Amino acid sequence: MAIAPESNPAIPHTTLVLAMSLDGKIADVQRGAARFSSAADLTHLEAQVAAADGVLFGGGTLRAYGTTLSVRNAELLAQRRQRGQPEQPVQIVWSPSGNLNPEMRFFRQAVPRGLVTTAAGAQGWEVNQFQHIWTIPADKTHPWDWKWVLAQFKQAGISSLALLGGGGLAADLLRCHCIHDIWITVCPLILGGTTAPTPVEGAGFLADLAPRLRLVSHRTVGDEVFLHYRVLPLHRTANSFTLENNQPSPTG
Repeated sequence: MAIAPESNPAIPHTTLVLAMSLDGKIADVQRGAARFSSAADLTHLEAQVAAADGVLFGGGTLRAYGTTLSVRNAELLAQRRQRGQPEQPVQIVWSPSGNLNPEMRFFRQAVPRGLVTTAAGAQGWEVNQFQHIWTIPADKTHPWDWKWVLAQFKQAGISSLALLGGGGLAADLLRCHCIHDIWITVCPLILGGTTAPTPVEGAGFLADLAPRLRLVSHRTVGDEVFLHYRVLPLHRTANSFTLENNQPSPTG
């Protein structure tokens, strides 16, 4: 039986937040910064960031944008103060190599920054660049032990986490049952391309082991659709599985 995320209080409540094209791409074939969503989606993204204690994204995502989204809306800032949160969530980049350009605007933003890396990747970074550095032991990096990593976040006071990509990082956290909720904005364009990145990359999941979701809400703003799903606990048997609502999986 897999451990459902919500049954593990040792890790933060983690929400994946992404925008994608109608054909399921989060960027075009050049894998640059994706700026195809609307102002409504940016407002939605800022609200998700503002609700979290920490924000996690991969080094590739940071290199593509050079910056991160801080909370600027006065009402959202007031809500954070009312909840007893710092003005800004910790912006955490996952980079095993630590190979990040210190001249990026990210390092001049008025946000607390964190780095998840290896011992080698932590070399040379100073406290004014990253206020939090989680150096992961080598025995927990092949593959990355994300439950252990997220437990370190929880111990540092991060109880809620917004995951902003990329697709490889999302795949890793889904595989270890560390994502609780998914917000997907479907944008009205088609990017195509076999090498364009998708919300969940990597080796993929076989159909009978794939994460299952429950639709929590949906709304339309202009030509965009905002979908909120909850990741369901998975209970496996030898030949099949059932979900938390006891509905049998499809077979074929």
